[in-house]
Amino acid sequence: MEEEILPDKEPQKEDQDVIAELEESTLEEVQDDLYELEKTLGSIHTTRMTKPYIPEQIQKVDMSQCPISYKENSPKEKLLLAMADNFLYQYAHIYPDRKPLLLCPLNECGVPKFVSTTVRATLIPYPELYSWDGCASFVSDFLSMKPLDPPIDPPAHLYSPTWVLQTQVGTCFESSTLLCSLLLGAGYNAYCVSGYAVKEMCMMNQTKLECPLLAPPVKGQAAEQKEQTQKYSVKPPRDLLSGFEQSQADRRQAEAQAAVLKKQLEADRLQEERERPPPDPLLGLRVHCWVLVLSGSREVPENFFIDPLTGKSFSTSDDSFLGIECVWNHLNYWVNMQDCRFGCAGMTYDLGDAIRWEYLLCGSTGHSLLLIPDMRNELELEEEDEDEVLEPKQFEMPPSWVKPITISEQDMETRCPGGLKVLKFRKAKLEKFAHYLLPNGLVTRLTTYTDLDCSKPEIVREWFQHRHDHLEERELEKKSNVTKEKFTPGRSYALKSHRYITMTPETERQMDFYSHARADGLAQIVETPLEMKESFQDRPDFLYYRHVVFDRRAKVFGPRDAPDLGHRPLKKVLEKFHRDLSKPASEDVAERVFLVSEDRIQVTYHREDDRIIPAWRNFTKPRDSGDSNKPQSFTPEMASSFQVDPFEKPSKNVFLYVTLMHMMKEEIKVAKRIKDSEKEMRAILQLRQQEESSIELNISIYNTARNEKARCHREELERTAQEERLRREEKELDCLAPFLAQLGDPDKLTKHTAVLLRNNCLADLKQRLIDMANLIQARFERETQELQQKQLWYQKNQLSMTKEDEDEYLAYCSDAMFRIHILKLRLSRHKDKAPQKYLALDEKLRRDPRLSNYLF
Repeated sequence: MEEEILPDKEPQKEDQDVIAELEESTLEEVQDDLYELEKTLGSIHTTRMTKPYIPEQIQKVDMSQCPISYKENSPKEKLLLAMADNFLYQYAHIYPDRKPLLLCPLNECGVPKFVSTTVRATLIPYPELYSWDGCASFVSDFLSMKPLDPPIDPPAHLYSPTWVLQTQVGTCFESSTLLCSLLLGAGYNAYCVSGYAVKEMCMMNQTKLECPLLAPPVKGQAAEQKEQTQKYSVKPPRDLLSGFEQSQADRRQAEAQAAVLKKQLEADRLQEERERPPPDPLLGLRVHCWVLVLSGSREVPENFFIDPLTGKSFSTSDDSFLGIECVWNHLNYWVNMQDCRFGCAGMTYDLGDAIRWEYLLCGSTGHSLLLIPDMRNELELEEEDEDEVLEPKQFEMPPSWVKPITISEQDMETRCPGGLKVLKFRKAKLEKFAHYLLPNGLVTRLTTYTDLDCSKPEIVREWFQHRHDHLEERELEKKSNVTKEKFTPGRSYALKSHRYITMTPETERQMDFYSHARADGLAQIVETPLEMKESFQDRPDFLYYRHVVFDRRAKVFGPRDAPDLGHRPLKKVLEKFHRDLSKPASEDVAERVFLVSEDRIQVTYHREDDRIIPAWRNFTKPRDSGDSNKPQSFTPEMASSFQVDPFEKPSKNVFLYVTLMHMMKEEIKVAKRIKDSEKEMRAILQLRQQEESSIELNISIYNTARNEKARCHREELERTAQEERLRREEKELDCLAPFLAQLGDPDKLTKHTAVLLRNNCLADLKQRLIDMANLIQARFERETQELQQKQLWYQKNQLSMTKEDEDEYLAYCSDAMFRIHILKLRLSRHKDKAPQKYLALDEKLRRDPRLSNYLF
């Protein structure tokens, strides 16, 4: 603490003696005097020297598996604990009304550890954990909340992030420590914050909040385009309506809207009063811990809070945070000196401001004066008398005692404890599942309700992953029983979404398709029992819409009159086309209607740019139009037309006849396409029923834990390689293999062949032994000759050699004698073992099953 905030009382004599010794000693000497220092510092030190209480949960920790840093404190950590106790002693004396600070809680092994050393900055090698929102989402999903007991005091224990990851259970302080470690490793300027919050945040109660998945997507603000007024334009017609009547109508409409708005506001107020929770008797006293991220690093524009229990970000002026006691990271510890009676809205987070933030270690980088502040004045006086400048020693924050944080791929995939997590919101319930946990690939389910008790479900939305049928999302409306499914690109028929009530054909449904992936450009089909509407995109024939009206099926009285039960009879077909600029507008069809039940065809052409109405033609099909390939009888009464240009010559009967025949052929083609569409829809429905009855999940070939086919293939390859290696080793160890190869690998051996194989094998071994002996003898003689030549050279030049030359000669002689000795030993050992190897091979050949029957 700073000098001006120290207590006015004089330090005790015992304290002065201990402090004087501490000033003169180095960091190594402090270790020997630490026990006396702790004994002198009063009741807090007495607590440190006694054996800590270990609850039942801590006793479950396997102490033998914990590193030494978990079970003991280093000399530097012990000194830091003493400094923290002194800091806490002065803080409690100056601010007796404030709660004690969380400085040195016990870890899972029951050892006191400073909170800053519990933070271990770690960068996890997963792209998802490179951003703050990914880290917050992982921590909130991976851990289960353990409430503080009591809720108004900081915890007595603060477990390490490694233990929290192992058990997947932690308090808000442990969750914040883990999140802060991940954020620091990712490059963020993050701090753990100990303070006070509302009950809903401390208890992770989100039943009064809207589910994040229900929030409408934020749309980008489009640039406003100013309408350019033309200088020369037609003036609008004069408005002949009464201005007074218009104003009276607007006033009445505004009064009606105000009344409706007032009723709505009153209803909202009453609803809010009914949903308002009872007053919290512990408001402002509930302790909570969260993470503060300061701007600057990683392009963070402004400071913000992160709640580790929910993974959400909040503004530093949010009403849910009621006050801050202290903040810390892996370098330092700061105590808040600002007034928090009105929350955190007016606070500043410049930790270098010593007036608003009191630090434990001097400087924001984690350095501190080793000298206790009470004695600074006395030291300065002594320095002035002795005219000596004593530079105070600086104390750096000890490294973290926590093991490096590691997160396995299985933990990243499982995320939630047990692979399942349920979150409750206002009129909604969110369920999260691990990938591959459920056989249908479900990963998220959101259920919305009509009441606050969540007893009447309204809509159920499900999200899937790794589905072989590319199903991505499904939404079910309970009241209307309408189901809507969405698919990712790549599935059969390029199906994009499917909205239906039942899978039965010829019922109400809507199908959307990826039009760019289909040859016919189909984008949407809307079907009812008697209608079907098709929309197309980017077709070469410019068709973009088709509306089909079906007739009711006739009753079947006999086999001859039986209609096609697979398709519905057509009553009317309407098709619309875009403009084809390669044709004149009067010849480019814009709309054609096939009135099948009335044997009529209506064709409407596109409108000219300078016309207000289009041209059209109506045709009546001949009664004997059963076969369109045969010439039909045509009369002028069968065609009627309208030409926009009165000076244009009317069309001749031949042209009208050809047009009619063309339209009749087009009608047949359209009927066939409609039947193909019906057939395709039935195929899609049948395929969807099969896919739902036997759901398959896509598993990557690199996922060896789940891909059974890949695992079996890998085991087969390993088994084949092992067998091949064994065969090769057996073949390499077979001493008869090269000699059998010389004889052509005969299937059966004779006595003469067996004796020949034995003699050849023994002769080959004998020759190799002789060659080895000759090789060793030659190397021995060469080394001896080189040594003799070196000795002769030394005798000739002994008088003119320098000290370095003599040392080099002696080193060479030593190495040469060593090599000669080794070669001599090898030659002697070879001569002793050569007869033994010869006899051993002879015995092995006699026992060989291929030669034993022929050798006596």
